[in-house]
Amino acid sequence: MFSKKPTAQAPGEDFPYWLVAACGIAIVLLGLIATNDVYSKVMATVSRGIWITVFVTLVAFFLASVLGLLLALASLSNSIVLRQLARFYIEIVRGLPIIVLLLYIAFVATPLIIMGLNAVLEPLGFDALRTRDFPLLWRAITALMIGYSAFIAEVFRAGIQAVDKGQIEAAKALGLSRWLRFRLIIFPQALKTILPPLGNDFVAMIKDSSLVSVLGVTDITQLGKVYAAGSFQYLETYNVVSLIYLMMTVTLSLVLRRFERSRTFETR
Repeated sequence: MFSKKPTAQAPGEDFPYWLVAACGIAIVLLGLIATNDVYSKVMATVSRGIWITVFVTLVAFFLASVLGLLLALASLSNSIVLRQLARFYIEIVRGLPIIVLLLYIAFVATPLIIMGLNAVLEPLGFDALRTRDFPLLWRAITALMIGYSAFIAEVFRAGIQAVDKGQIEAAKALGLSRWLRFRLIIFPQALKTILPPLGNDFVAMIKDSSLVSVLGVTDITQLGKVYAAGSFQYLETYNVVSLIYLMMTVTLSLVLRRFERSRTFETR
């Protein structure tokens, strides 16, 4: 009898030993949080920033997606002015680190905008605005929105361009307007291509939302930083902070991977 050769597994289909190891570490840390007073205090303090992290991520990502879609449509426009303006925005913003953009929006752009508004409103009899009237939380959301909109615009553009041109021509032949072609033909098909990278950007924004701590916004990272500085329990604090972020990002990544696999199976 001939022995069968072991069937080689496709790349990416290995048993997830890494996930077993990660779950083991998470269980150990959760056990410490449940039984150790130090870890319990850290968790009670840091967990108050979870809703701020979630709020910043959801709002900034939604606004970035809307702006990114508009930028993508502008970059595919028949107008050379719109195309060049969109390309200028995308290339400039993508070339800036998020933290630099965050600091620029918070401490340069916001005061300049307030000064400009006051120059217009004060002669009309309105009270002068102050920079402090624009909360740091919304400055952080604005910076994340601007920063991610450039990347999301490229995701939308690539997805739209991936739609079969024959279907677009058929829609034109049927007399559909540009808006109806986009709403009924282009966007639904592009969405299948767009969703996986869009999901990856969402996971990345959860991590980058920690940068808002440099503005003093009381998210997970900021609360952890303040607690560690006051108690000198850096190991315990950053173990808990890391666990919270990893539970959010790894869970979302697994859901996205599952979605991609189910989508691939459906198309076969």
